Amino acid sequence: MKRYLSHPFWQAAIVLALAYVVIRWGVAYLPGLIGIQSAPVPASVVLQYTLIALVGVLVWVSDNEARWKEFKEPIHAVLVQPEKKLARMGLLVLIPAAVGFVTFNNVRPTIAAPASLRSIHPAPPTQITFQGAPMILEGLENPMREPGHEEAAFERGKEVYYQNCMPCHGDYLNAGGHYAHGFNPTPLALRGNGTIAQLTESFVFWRIAKGGPGLPREGGPWNSAMPAWENFLSADDIWAVTLFLYDQAGISPRTWEEEGVE
Repeated sequence: MKRYLSHPFWQAAIVLALAYVVIRWGVAYLPGLIGIQSAPVPASVVLQYTLIALVGVLVWVSDNEARWKEFKEPIHAVLVQPEKKLARMGLLVLIPAAVGFVTFNNVRPTIAAPASLRSIHPAPPTQITFQGAPMILEGLENPMREPGHEEAAFERGKEVYYQNCMPCHGDYLNAGGHYAHGFNPTPLALRGNGTIAQLTESFVFWRIAKGGPGLPREGGPWNSAMPAWENFLSADDIWAVTLFLYDQAGISPRTWEEEGVE
């Protein structure tokens, strides 16, 4: 046993296995042991970070010529030595079988309930309370769009977005963040004519501030995982990130004059 633990090949295999266990289960469940809310880790994130761990292990075993040569010995033995024929035949069967199983699992039809319908844009209230203070949404414009405020608001909004929103809504605002596929349904994309282009900025402020818990009972269940950001961000932060969203999406917010035309 000690001989195996001192061999670079088996050391690399153990480190890679431990890295997978930590990424797959440790990240998801360890925070709960100390009272911190955790979220499931999407398979794409597990694969990405496991590959990073694999690259790190390969860099380590190959940075020393003697270690690299020793690392390759078991692989070379299985591939060419006559006495390893049985192991070689087993690998020739197991590897294609594993690839075939994974492929079949990804393409096979599943028997599952159809996706539940949800209204993308619920009817907004005319008035809300934000951090305990009343706020009238009807006719409310983004104060960060006043002359002289927009550049600083954009920079603050960018900071807020990448610190809090990007893991779900994505770097491109297309709902392609690292954690997006860990939720069902996935977060909404913020680009395109069918998203925030239809909305006034006060509507977007309300949705960010109240999140999933603040959605109206009518039309439910909403099944939204977005938290109520008023518990973490100031009003200026939310107005700033709203301005940033419209700028990055390349669209203009709907105005209250347009609302009145209808």
